[in-house]
Amino acid sequence: MLSEKMEAALNEQIKWEFYSAYLYLSMAAYFENLGLEGFSHWMKAQAAEETMHAMKFYRFVHERGGRVRLQEIPMPPEDWDSPLACLEYALNHEQEVSRRINALMSAAKEEGDHATEIFLQWFVSEQVEEEDSFGRLVNQMKLVKDSPQGLFHLDRELAARPLDLNLMAQEA
Repeated sequence: MLSEKMEAALNEQIKWEFYSAYLYLSMAAYFENLGLEGFSHWMKAQAAEETMHAMKFYRFVHERGGRVRLQEIPMPPEDWDSPLACLEYALNHEQEVSRRINALMSAAKEEGDHATEIFLQWFVSEQVEEEDSFGRLVNQMKLVKDSPQGLFHLDRELAARPLDLNLMAQEA
């Protein structure tokens, strides 16, 4: 059974996972407006993944006898100065999510909540992947600089990412 403190913290994380999905959908719209369909597609896949993360937390809270209490999701930004600025914003966001996951892990350890620690370990590893993925993309954009050919090539590469909107249903 979850403590009240851990339940509240996990509910807060559900909000931030849904916010991440909302943010990446906003970024997808931004890229689509620029005509960068591959970038938009990649962000839509990222949004679907973040929704799946939120549902993992949702399920876990219920499995531990807690109650999910959905919270208001802040409106994400909708414009950035450049595609690079957008990706840097996403990388900073993922670093913040990592900080939040680490704080949850510390709280679980402090409470001796081993089940929550084990559950969170997957997210600790996932955040390493998320930061690496966005970090590589930011570095690639820096290499592209103002090259339309490089941007076109990167856009085509990002379009190849699988987008499985059924992922959320399978995980729920």
